[in-house]
Amino acid sequence: MMDPIGAKTWVVPGGRIPFPSHGDEPEFTGFDQLCVLNTGDRPAELELTVYYEDQDPVGPYPLTVPPRRIRHVRLNDLVDPEAIRLTRPYGAVLTGAVPVVVQFQRQDTRLPGTIALTDVIAHPAG
Repeated sequence: MMDPIGAKTWVVPGGRIPFPSHGDEPEFTGFDQLCVLNTGDRPAELELTVYYEDQDPVGPYPLTVPPRRIRHVRLNDLVDPEAIRLTRPYGAVLTGAVPVVVQFQRQDTRLPGTIALTDVIAHPAG
């Protein structure tokens, strides 16, 4: 058994889902994604809130990561309470009751025949 590692609050300030995409779906669809690692012995029940420049925050989007597992969450796929808008700058805060580790990933396929992939660790807060 491993004690849970990470933080209970994570911040991604520089979101912007790339659009349009070029290539076959879903492999070559542009996306923003959270990669969440839960090393603990209980499920991580998480909430994601999205912030925009010119409107109130949207959310929460509920997410669950089983114990001792990872989960990749494409932000393009989140639709309830509303879809995250393509090409629009946003920031996001992920919170939960148990510590997790969060990585942010972007795949940009706007240029035909090109895949740009970026990975960064989200900022742990608190």
